[in-house]
Amino acid sequence: MLRRLVCVTALALLAGAPSASADGPQANPGLMYGWTGVTALGRPFRYVTLPARSQTVLASVRRATGRVWNFRSLDGTWGIPLVANDGTAGGLSRDGRLLVVADWTPQNGALRTTSRFLLVNTKTLRTWRTIALRGDFAFDALSPDGGTLFLIERVSRKDLTSYQVRAYDVHVQRLLPRVIADRRQADWVMHGYPVTRAASADGRWAYTLYQQPSGFPFVHALDTVARTAVCIGIPWRGLQDILPSTRLVLDEHAGKLTLTTRTGRPLFDMNTKTFWVTRRTHHRSGFWGLLRL
Repeated sequence: MLRRLVCVTALALLAGAPSASADGPQANPGLMYGWTGVTALGRPFRYVTLPARSQTVLASVRRATGRVWNFRSLDGTWGIPLVANDGTAGGLSRDGRLLVVADWTPQNGALRTTSRFLLVNTKTLRTWRTIALRGDFAFDALSPDGGTLFLIERVSRKDLTSYQVRAYDVHVQRLLPRVIADRRQADWVMHGYPVTRAASADGRWAYTLYQQPSGFPFVHALDTVARTAVCIGIPWRGLQDILPSTRLVLDEHAGKLTLTTRTGRPLFDMNTKTFWVTRRTHHRSGFWGLLRL
């Protein structure tokens, strides 16, 4: 069985990471099956999900050797959550002890009525807790200690880029009523789809670059410990054409988040303390980057 699983893993890694829907960009980028799975900085294992008819095989793979270390079958279809359309995966706590996997049942553009998640012990690959929520939710981030699960809630059937960020308290097992949003915004419903992400080494901060269907792109800076967020606008319409080929580079020592092209050419710098944005192209002018969404 182990030898067969290794072969299945090798084939699944060629399958790629499917998006949530073929209906166009939306706030939920979907799930990853096979491919590179998810890992955390300094952790020896990566975790992959492999579809197997009516079940899903969850496997831990040692990064140094590529060998399957452990595996377990889960009833139903589950995948590693994607947090950005560039293939960035999430779901693993910073200490590497907790893994979140999610289900996905496409509704042909409609909102899902129920969303399910499994909290898995990474040592045994046994399910520690099952979460079922009424509504259309997708994984967004996890606090470093695994105590808070942050979710993207899609809120409009007509506009699948409309969403709110919500927090689920793992210890008390309930969805918190307060929306996680920049308190300076007039509207707590945001619009856009995630392009790429960078995270702090301690797992506290998740910086996600969003593209809006119309308007300027923005960075959503989520503090997973304080359960707060700040939205920082990038006011350059010319960026829209090259946005899918950009990435975020975090320099924690310098306190700087840089938006670059895939080739490494810097476009904008953001101070991670003040959220002041500096344009690196054409002219070096500083401005406050808060975007009223």
